[in-house]
Amino acid sequence: MNSSHRVRYSARTHVGLKRKVNEDAVLALPDESLWLVADGMGGHAAGDYASRLVADMAASIPPGMAPADRLSALRDAIQRAHGVIRVEAEARGGNTIGTTVACLLLANSHFVGLWAGDSRIYLLRDGEIQMLTTDHSFVADLVLAGEMTWDEAEQHPQSNAITRAVGVGDVLDLDKIRGELQPGDRFLICSDGLSKYATFGMLQKALSEMPIETVADRLIQIALDGGGADNVTVVVVDIL
Repeated sequence: MNSSHRVRYSARTHVGLKRKVNEDAVLALPDESLWLVADGMGGHAAGDYASRLVADMAASIPPGMAPADRLSALRDAIQRAHGVIRVEAEARGGNTIGTTVACLLLANSHFVGLWAGDSRIYLLRDGEIQMLTTDHSFVADLVLAGEMTWDEAEQHPQSNAITRAVGVGDVLDLDKIRGELQPGDRFLICSDGLSKYATFGMLQKALSEMPIETVADRLIQIALDGGGADNVTVVVVDIL
């Protein structure tokens, strides 16, 4: 781990109340300051394959790289997964197989978020929550056009229609956000199994009030209480 920041984290995934298979994957590599959530699509034995592959590819990055090299290696790993999933989808008859990905990487006194799809990264800082990522989805375009809020978008009938995913389309375009870390920052990475049930207000309350030992379980419970129709995965990372 980088000597300039100490972290604590909690990671949880739950199949939810309606699904038979958990198509989410989670990766926590605190020694490499890397956390990742992937939400697969394509049905049983396809979505879980895709999300697991992305997590495994990221996990295979050699440890101890310089920060810039590590970010480059992470990008390369996700792009490799994109190609492998496309080949696999062809081999399985051409049905769409894909996965979202949202990664948080810490280096020195900075963070980098890398993502495709509608898995999200939030930051709680000084008691205020902000969404660092922007969903690659049909409804996100409506939000960005000022036609609705993110909370309203979750209730839209096409809220699940994503426009970008690992394994889908010829070229995978990953979005990136970066910023400076502050002591006391708390990051949340999650699949849409949480964000479709938890408003910004609910997330801000839970993240502000709950200690690292119980916050992930509390967030999972919010999704289950809301209906739990999807797999739900959460990672919370605290900057000490």
